[in-house]
Amino acid sequence: MRNVLDLFRRVDRRRSPSRPPNGGWYRSDFGRPLTAAQIRDRRFRSVRRGLDPVEVYAFLHRVAAELAATRRDVVLVAEENARIKRVLRSWQSRA
Repeated sequence: MRNVLDLFRRVDRRRSPSRPPNGGWYRSDFGRPLTAAQIRDRRFRSVRRGLDPVEVYAFLHRVAAELAATRRDVVLVAEENARIKRVLRSWQSRA
């Protein structure tokens, strides 16, 4: 019961800024984005009547693959965008 009551306690504002208040579990403003490897390698402790570890890790691998593909697409789009801008500037300077 004490743990439940601790959730409603006021947050201590004097907490050290070097340690995030959430213990580093979630991305914060000063954290780096998650990588696909971090998602794939994440391990959870086993609990009685918990989720099926096989399903959890299969889902994490799927999310990691989609994140990696999305990041590759972002890089390709940024390169294409830069190429189009160069061509447009070149075309405008000739006219």
